[in-house]
Amino acid sequence: MAIVGTTAPFLGTHYRLPPNIELGVFAPFEAGQAGVICAGMDPWARYRATAQELAAFLSQAEPGAPRFAIRVNGRLEGAIVLRTNWLAGPYIQMLALAPSAQGQRVGSLVMEFVESQARKAGCRNLWVAASDFNAGALRFYERHGFVRVAEIDALLRNDRNEVLLRKKLFAGGVL
Repeated sequence: MAIVGTTAPFLGTHYRLPPNIELGVFAPFEAGQAGVICAGMDPWARYRATAQELAAFLSQAEPGAPRFAIRVNGRLEGAIVLRTNWLAGPYIQMLALAPSAQGQRVGSLVMEFVESQARKAGCRNLWVAASDFNAGALRFYERHGFVRVAEIDALLRNDRNEVLLRKKLFAGGVL
């Protein structure tokens, strides 16, 4: 029996998504810009993550954890960080979109792309976690077919919980 989901998704460094979105490795100055964007919005603002901490995280090179700048019409509008083979599929460690890109289908197109890459690689699942207070993120993921599977209490702070969500990439039985 072949092991499912052993082909690693996201081996490239640059992807174009129609109509005007691109995912690519961060240019040196972009990680700092993305850190500023993220530090000013939840959940990072509520967790008091600094722009410098977020920029350092986004500029890291880590095997199996690609970090992509999200550009719309060439303008930096966010970031996505993936763990490519977490539990039989990728884990979206971070998805951040600047307020100017929200409500413009950018997040939906990025999610559709991530899912298509995972399916092409034969992955069974797609995973994400969101803070329990981040109602907008939870709604977004649930609209895209994710289901709440667990609540992780006090993961990042004693007074906050994280919600683990899963999207099955197979229909019913064995993939």
